[in-house]
Amino acid sequence: MTRRLTVAERLASDDKNLLLAEIVKSDEWSQFLVEQAVLHFGLVHPEFSCNMLRHVLPELGHGFLGAAINACRGGGIIEHTGKYVPSTSPATHGHPIAVWRLSEQGMAIARQRRNARLQQRRAVA
Repeated sequence: MTRRLTVAERLASDDKNLLLAEIVKSDEWSQFLVEQAVLHFGLVHPEFSCNMLRHVLPELGHGFLGAAINACRGGGIIEHTGKYVPSTSPATHGHPIAVWRLSEQGMAIARQRRNARLQQRRAVA
């Protein structure tokens, strides 16, 4: 038998869902920046975490980086390695965050974009 949620649990869940919906609606430019950072770091580093991405990204809204990473995971661009590292974000008080790697699909996209950039540079030179 499944346990019924208390009113407080239901309201907390509703608030969380509303917050996630707001984060997802955040501007597309921020999502694009995160995706580009993920593809770059995935090519350069076999494994990466949000700690590494935070150093190269502008300040994003509260919770946006995690939502953007989950969108990349859901889109099949990255996959979890099964590892965790402590967060370096002061707001998280060092809680564990996931370590990611590009999926095969993500690696193919990253290589395709890198090769297209190289061809553009050669054409200009």
